[in-house]
Amino acid sequence: MTTDSRPTGVDTPPTPGGPNGPDTPTDPGTTHPATPHPAATVSYVYAISRAGSELDAKAAHLTGLEGGPLRTVTCGELTALVSSVPADSYSEEGMRSRLEDLSELEAVARTHHAVIEAAYATTAALPMRLATVYLDDARVRSMLHERRTDFGDLLAWLDGHIELGVKVYADPHEAAAAPPAPTPAPDSAPTGSGRAYLQQRRAQRRQHRDAYRAAGAVAGAVPDRVSALARARVAHRPQQGELAAGPGENISNEAYLVPVERVAEFRQALAGLADDVPGVQVEVTGPWAPYSFATPPTAGAGT
Repeated sequence: MTTDSRPTGVDTPPTPGGPNGPDTPTDPGTTHPATPHPAATVSYVYAISRAGSELDAKAAHLTGLEGGPLRTVTCGELTALVSSVPADSYSEEGMRSRLEDLSELEAVARTHHAVIEAAYATTAALPMRLATVYLDDARVRSMLHERRTDFGDLLAWLDGHIELGVKVYADPHEAAAAPPAPTPAPDSAPTGSGRAYLQQRRAQRRQHRDAYRAAGAVAGAVPDRVSALARARVAHRPQQGELAAGPGENISNEAYLVPVERVAEFRQALAGLADDVPGVQVEVTGPWAPYSFATPPTAGAGT
């Protein structure tokens, strides 16, 4: 993931204890510690919230990975949404095997995402990365205690906000199919001649090439339009293959942290941005739980 500076005039998030976020457990595919544990199960952490929130009641009605029930593990002012998973399947070796099986990975990711979305619909929750695993609930409590200040500040920063995605696509085929601007034919080239045809083909190729330039210009205009409506912005790597669901090629894939009450304004600010640009489309996705901002970087930093 690539992070860039925040839009002009947006708030600066609380700086976590380290450059990579509030705690190493938010790294994907991490098991703590790495040494295998003989226990049959380990504790999988989906999200962190404030203790005493509605998450405690919500947990009893949610189902986690492997079909297991969810519970909350509390320490001080923080609570973690947790379920028990098989130790062998969610060890570093087990997760490495799952990452190589796309169907397995998709099943894990879908359940992980569904639990977090259900939690965030109830209260402000900090999404944890996929495969955040601890040996037992005691280790989870220890983690909550050690990072209580960082997590507390981050939850306060995210409270009342959701994530919206903005993707810009370039479709050169659509651009090439659009009627080219009329060009007067030279006096020596009568209508329908081979020279006129070649001129038209060159114009279409220019439209094909220019679709990418136009999409880049549209993508560059997005931050200016929404900077006053978003607290923070993260630029992700453009999606490819099956992940890119929109038409054409995804050339820009950004996430914005937006106050809940300004979501409609945000969407309106981008409405019609590419309507007059052949071969370019803008897609706004969400709202989502703020995955992209669970571990915000230090202002100006990039990875």
